[in-house]
Amino acid sequence: MNKKIPLRQCVGCGEMKSKKDMLRILKTADTNEIVLDVSGKKNGRGAYICRNRDCLMKAIRNKGLERSIKTGIPQEVYLSLEKEFDQIDKE
Repeated sequence: MNKKIPLRQCVGCGEMKSKKDMLRILKTADTNEIVLDVSGKKNGRGAYICRNRDCLMKAIRNKGLERSIKTGIPQEVYLSLEKEFDQIDKE
């Protein structure tokens, strides 16, 4: 029997992709901090985004990230997310 692959929608481009091909950005339940969840297992309200910078930029422009995690996101959080995406691109 085939195992079902969990799909998630990118908040940038809107494409449905496999959960493991995407990055999860979440608002932590206890501190309301916005972080990149590399493991995909942390508790909190999450949003998924493709592993490329273009989708991050689209999500910032269309406020997709803010809608998904239901909170306003300060500019410095976006800047730190961009830095983390740059690190991932280099790997």
